[in-house]
Amino acid sequence: MPSHDLAETARPEGFLRVRDALRQLGHEPVPQWLEVAARTSQEAADALGVALGQIAKSVVFRRLADDQPVLVIASGDRRVDERRLAAAAGPVGRADAAFVRSATGFAIGGVSPVGLAGAPVLLLDRELQRFTEIWAAAGHPNGVFRLTPQELQRLTGAPWADVVQA
Repeated sequence: MPSHDLAETARPEGFLRVRDALRQLGHEPVPQWLEVAARTSQEAADALGVALGQIAKSVVFRRLADDQPVLVIASGDRRVDERRLAAAAGPVGRADAAFVRSATGFAIGGVSPVGLAGAPVLLLDRELQRFTEIWAAAGHPNGVFRLTPQELQRLTGAPWADVVQA
């Protein structure tokens, strides 16, 4: 359940960066602070009372050819297929926590599709379009924000791709 009693100045830097990015992009509503950390899609879905697929999870990979970060925003009930992803972005490998933080400016569990520290290759899982409302991380495991799949594409400018397991 969202909580609003924490003073805004006490919020972590990543959460505030996402809030400011969303404001600059003209997106309402503002990010919400959850009473519990939601480091996984299931934890986020449970905290919000929504379907697992409505969680727009962020999965970071490392492109093998040039070490470029590749960020996939995928439906929480789907698993990224590395072969399908390679067809769209080139061969990739797993990214460790240090790579994720340096590439995005966020820790695993709080990687947002907006307010990124760097400029990763960004792809949106077409499966998110099954839903009218989705939820994405807002820079911290306790932070989330609500949007539509169309708003996600507008906010990120990223293309839709078929990158999850069938």
